[in-house]
Parts: sequence; structure tokens; C-alpha cells
Amino acid sequence: MNTLITDQNSPAQERAIQKLIEMLKAKMLRENLPGQMKRDAHPKMIGLLRAEFIIEKNLPDELKVGIFASQNTHPAWIRFSNQQAPATGDNVRDIRGMAIKLLDVKGQKILDGQQDGKTHDFITITTDAFVAKDIVDFADLIAALVTSKFHFLWYLLTNPQNLWNLLRANKRFGSLLEAHFFSVSPYAFGDRVVKYSVKPQSDHQTPVAAGSAQNYLTTVMEKQLTEKDYYFDFLVQFDTNSKKTPIEDLSVRWKEKDAPFIKLATIKIPMQKFDNEAQRAFGDQLSFNPWRCLPEHTPLGSVNRARKIIYQTLSQFRHNKNKLIVAEPDTLEIP
Repeated sequence: MNTLITDQNSPAQERAIQKLIEMLKAKMLRENLPGQMKRDAHPKMIGLLRAEFIIEKNLPDELKVGIFASQNTHPAWIRFSNQQAPATGDNVRDIRGMAIKLLDVKGQKILDGQQDGKTHDFITITTDAFVAKDIVDFADLIAALVTSKFHFLWYLLTNPQNLWNLLRANKRFGSLLEAHFFSVSPYAFGDRVVKYSVKPQSDHQTPVAAGSAQNYLTTVMEKQLTEKDYYFDFLVQFDTNSKKTPIEDLSVRWKEKDAPFIKLATIKIPMQKFDNEAQRAFGDQLSFNPWRCLPEHTPLGSVNRARKIIYQTLSQFRHNKNKLIVAEPDTLEIP
């Protein structure tokens, strides 16, 4: 069991958080037109989909924690996206995102100002290791990225583990309905520690066609969801020790042989049409934050502690610039 868990930021981490907020706000202003402010990361939405999050029946008692304590089925919105900002074509190698927003989740949440909310977020991406060790390292990476190509290259060359993780993470995909996603960062699971994973139940992989169009991932997803439902397994890996499954160093993969995957729920994405103007606009307005959760699933580690502040700050900044109100959905209807 890993005992290297802290719940407070160091002075260096606090400085890194404020530095990141300033850099990312400036980056958003440079990259977007007035009134059309996009996210600082994952600005391009591949699709916003309606889904069901089905808790497994007959889970053993040690897995009946938080949202998994009862065998419920939660309606959910799922936003698939490309990470790069400003937005690039789907044919560019990139990290992709799967952000899950569960509805009708009872209980007090821990996100400031939203304790009485009924939504619960999970955020995952298509890589199992982060491109930086911790929040201080990540702030250095972003500083290099926004300064110049030379500074970014120098950062990568002097941080070989991060360079390797970045090269591994940036990929092309034939379909995001067939991609494997990971939380990368750790979370509490009651008095234990886990990472999340979302894995497609089918092993089929749609090939990336030569000369694929810039928006082909949306086109493929739309076509696939006219043909059948798609299913994912929602899994956890339990922390085993500070070397093989570290909490503060996100550049280290939690290997399956050290931390086996355990299924807690099924995600069903039913056949549907989703690529319309109203749904795209709604998806762009939504906000996702890993701290929008029950206390049993508290985010852990310096990157997650930073996300609590950065995500809320940048979401409010984005919505203010677009003259929109930050609001959580309560149904699977477009308002």
C-alpha cells in the first residue's frame, strides 16, 4: 500500500498553479476570437453523446464505495475531444479525451460552490502516463511551449522521460469508440487509492484511412452509431506500492501486472444522432472537473490539486468571455 499521499500544495506548487493560470489565460486570449473562447485544452469536440453508466451487480463489499455502493444506472453525457489547442485536424497525432458527466448522483460533492449538485465527473485520456512528473514539472513544460519552439525542444531533450511519454501518447485513431482511455492521475477509493480506465468491450480497431479528412473522427462516430450500440468497461487499478504505483509521479505507468484492472461498471452508448448545431454548442458550454465528485473519490496528487483551482478558474474565464453562465445539466435533453 502506498503511504506517500499528501493533501496540501507546497509553496513551489502554489507558484506553479498561479503561473499556469496566467500562461493559459494569455494563451486562450491569443488563440481565440472575442466571444468565441475555446478551452485551453481539448477545444475540438469529436462528439457529445448520450450514454448510460451501469454499476455492476453483486460487487464485493470492498468495492461498494461511493458511487459504486448501490447498483444504479446513471444517465450520462460523454464528450470526446482532441487535446491540442488551437484545434487541429483529426488526422494529426494527438492525445484524445473522454470526459464523462454522470447525472442523478445523490450526496454532497466536494467541488467548491457545487456541493449540492447532482452531477459527478470522470476525466480520461488516451494515454496511461502523463507528459510531466508533477504540477511544477508541467508548469515548466507549458512555459517552454508558449515561449518558443526552441525552448520547447530544449525542455523535451533535457527531460527524456517526458519526451518518451509525449511520443507514446500522440497517436492517430480510426475511431474513438474503440479507444482505451485512462485517468492518468490517482483518486481516493474510500481509504484506498485507484486510477480509472475506460476500455472498449470489443477488440475491433477501425483502420485510419489514408488521406483522412480533418473531421473524420466525427464522421466515423456518427456512422458507427447508426449501426449499433457501443460498450465500454469502467475499470480501476488499485495502488500497490510507492515505487510501482506512485501517486505524485504521473510520468510512471501503473502496469497491469502490478495493478490489475477490476471492473466496476459498464458504459453503454446507444445508437444515436449527435452531430447537430445545438448539441455541438451545448457540448462546448459544458465544464468538466475531477473535483465534481463524492468525497469517497477525492482526487489525489499535485496535478489533481492544481486542476481543482485551474479548471474552475479557466472555466469561469471562458464562460465570462463568451457571456455564458456556468451551469450543470440535469437531463439528457438539450436546454
